[in-house]
Amino acid sequence: MAGVHFSGVTHRYPGADKPAVDLLDLEVEDGEFLVLVGPSGCGKSTSLRMLAGLEAVERGRILIGGRDVTRVPPSGRDVAMVFQNYALYPNMTVAENMGFALRNAGVPKADRARQVLEAARMLELEELLDRKPAKLSGGQRQRVAMGRAIVRHPQVFCMDEPLSNLDAKLRVSTRAQIAALQRRLGTTTVYVTHDQVEAMTMGHRVAVLRDGVLQQVASPRELYDDPVNTFVAGFIGSPGMNLLEAPVEDRRAVLGDLRIPVPAGAEGRVVVGVRPESWTLVGAWRKGSLTAKTEMVEELGAESFVYVEGPTGRIVVRVDRHRPFGPGEELYLQPRPDQVYFFSPTTGERLT
Repeated sequence: MAGVHFSGVTHRYPGADKPAVDLLDLEVEDGEFLVLVGPSGCGKSTSLRMLAGLEAVERGRILIGGRDVTRVPPSGRDVAMVFQNYALYPNMTVAENMGFALRNAGVPKADRARQVLEAARMLELEELLDRKPAKLSGGQRQRVAMGRAIVRHPQVFCMDEPLSNLDAKLRVSTRAQIAALQRRLGTTTVYVTHDQVEAMTMGHRVAVLRDGVLQQVASPRELYDDPVNTFVAGFIGSPGMNLLEAPVEDRRAVLGDLRIPVPAGAEGRVVVGVRPESWTLVGAWRKGSLTAKTEMVEELGAESFVYVEGPTGRIVVRVDRHRPFGPGEELYLQPRPDQVYFFSPTTGERLT
């Protein structure tokens, strides 16, 4: 096992105006499950591919277990990659696919069979070892790809959106299986996803990227409770934080009839952040409440979200699922004072 260190790592694709990954500094602890998350094109897969040796490093260094692997070919890094499309050999059985790397490494047949069976038991694939990929479901193929990585006993697992081809229900059950498997094996894992719910439920820590630049790396809870800027605040959470730009008058942010005290030094305008669950519905208009009209209700079974139009734009509010809401219904909202965030409207940085 080994930790991973990105030190000022940059990658630029040929002909690109700016780097796909720019000066990435990131430490992954030995045995940690770290998730790289962000929108399409943010550099998360490029970062993973540089770690695996599949993309060149323009500047900076990558270390695995303290060893500089920046110029080491993929075969010399002791990294196992799990791809989005599984990359299984269609003419080979499950057992042959899982043992392929071991065969290439010259592992004796008996040892190879033992290691494949051990991984198959772990992934509940014992009954499928003689089948070929065409006879497997998407979830089964994904587990075979995982098994192929596991049998190698690598220092690092690299997983590039391995669940994106699965349906929603299977994704939920499989991500729990992957997280449990990683805890059991204790192998350092770097996992890429664009799904922030997946990131928050799987990772020991989550690194948020935007346009090739690392925005914040922290535990899921810390990212949610203590975002450093508007991008992280809006990206983390489902739905994300409501971000409302407001003028500042007499050291208060003005949102319709609502006045919220702002941090010292906030002048001119400020972005007010309130999570959907941090609004309180008041029964009737009162001084200091925000008036909004219902546009749509999203019923999710265990909870409901009401989308309302407020004085500065759309707001999402988590509500009691037993309370009905009709289109055009007027609601009166107040934020919980200890759950309001403030950000600079120019830089997006958090104001404290």
